[in-house]
Parts: sequence; C-alpha cells; structure tokens
Amino acid sequence: MNLRLALFGGTALLLSAPVLSQNDNVEGRVVKLEKEMRAVQREVFPNGSKFFEPEIRPTDAKPIPNASSSTAVADLIARVDALESQLATLTGQVEQQGNTQRSMEIRLATLERDLRAQPARATAEIMSPVPAPVATVTPTALKPTPKPAPATSIAATKPSAARTAAVAKIERPVTADPFDDGYTYGYRLWEEKFFPEAQMTLDETIKKFPKHKRASYARNLLGRAWLSDKKPATAVKIFYDNYKNDARGDRAPESLFFLGSALTDLGKTAEACEAFGELQKAYPDAVSARLGERLASGRARAKCT
Repeated sequence: MNLRLALFGGTALLLSAPVLSQNDNVEGRVVKLEKEMRAVQREVFPNGSKFFEPEIRPTDAKPIPNASSSTAVADLIARVDALESQLATLTGQVEQQGNTQRSMEIRLATLERDLRAQPARATAEIMSPVPAPVATVTPTALKPTPKPAPATSIAATKPSAARTAAVAKIERPVTADPFDDGYTYGYRLWEEKFFPEAQMTLDETIKKFPKHKRASYARNLLGRAWLSDKKPATAVKIFYDNYKNDARGDRAPESLFFLGSALTDLGKTAEACEAFGELQKAYPDAVSARLGERLASGRARAKCT
C-alpha cells in the first residue's frame, strides 16, 4: 500500500511540473505585457487622462467539471497570444503616427525658414544700389536721401479715433471665469473683423491661462484671427503648435484642418494635403461629425488626389 501511494505521489509531481512551468511562463509574459501597455498608454495619452477597457475579456462560459489544469493554462496562453498581437499592432500605430508628426515638423521648419528668407531677399533687392553714370559731385548730391519708413503691421500702428470708438462698442464680458471672458471678447473682436485687437486679446489670455481646460479653443481662434488677417505664415505655426502640443484638445482637429488651409494659401499644396490626410486618419469621428464638408472643400482647393 505504501509503495502504491509513493508511486501515485511521484506520478502527480511529474504531471504537475510542466503545468507549473507553463504557469510561470504565462505569468512572466503577462507582467511584460502590462509594462509595455503602460508605456504605450503614456505615449498615446501623456497626461494619463484616458483609459480604455481591454477588448479581450474573460468569457462567461461555465467551468467544465473535472477539466484538467493543463487545458486552463492552454486557454490562458491563447488569450495572452491574442493580447500580445493586439499590443504589437497598437505599438506599430503609435510609431507610425510619431513618424508622420516628425515628417510634418521637418516640412514646416523648412517652410518657416523659406518664409523668413523671402522678406530678407526682397529687402536686399529693393535696397541694392542701381549703377548710375559718373557725374560731377555737387553740393546738392551730398544731401542725405531720406530713408523710407519701415513697414509696420496693423497691430503695431496707432488705431484711428474711429476704430478705437468702434472697438469700444464691443462688450467685454466680466464673469467669474477670466479665461472665458478673454476668449469671448477675443471671439467678438474677431467676429467683427477687428483682427489685430482679437490677436492681442487672445494671446494675452493664453499666456495668463495656458493650462485652462478650453485653452485649445483659444489657440485655435488665435490662429484663425491671423489667417483672417491675411497672415497665413503666422497662422501655420499657431495651428501646428495647438495640434502637436495638445493633440487630445477639443480643437486639435480644427487646427489641423486650418493648418491645411493656411498651407494652401501659401501655395504649399503638398504639405496641405498631408495635413488633411493626417486629420482624416487621426480624427475620423470629428471629420464625420463636424468637419466633413470643410475637409472636402479644403482638399478640392488644394487639389489633393
């Protein structure tokens, strides 16, 4: 009898060894998956404000009586395999989005350099001396030639009395939320086509409250104020920064659309089409809900294929 018990106990130990080994292997893979998923979560949502329930859930099937532990481990391994496959797909999507953003950054940096160089080249051409025939120098020729006044933007010029009076008629709200007051006043100025005043109001509001929950709205409207003021080069930077630095902001999709519009105004249609494509890929819900017609019109204007 003792011999039979000893033999039965030895056999049980031999059978349980592979199962224990499989359990250890699965546990290690699960720990690794948890770490990788947290890394992906930090990459996609830096602020940690978003969380999605896993798509793979335990089934509601009732346990089978007398089912062996090896079958349970096999089922668990299959589920872990599926989770690993999903994680690999998600990681690939994150890397692809990062590559797209880096490509767009390089294109916009090149565009910004070109735009800075254009005024410098134009000034050099205007100020370059024109060869003149040799003539006798007279006292009149020694008088200094008055220099032309430097060009200034509308925002830098002193507004007329009529403009000041018109701006004063626009009501400035005063509530318990100073950010919302600044945003609303900036919107009213922009709506009445006082673009420089809207730019200054919105810029001051954003600088005072950069972390406000509706800061994405203000930055997007600031870009629109510059775009409406026929200054697409400045608008490009504002729209791109709002999309890049707050990709989950409420107005990030709109900024990506207006980025494409501003690039189209600058004649950079290839980059504009790239921005429209990124909008369609990154924010399909926003496109279908509120930006579908605008996107179609923007792509047609840029002649995107």
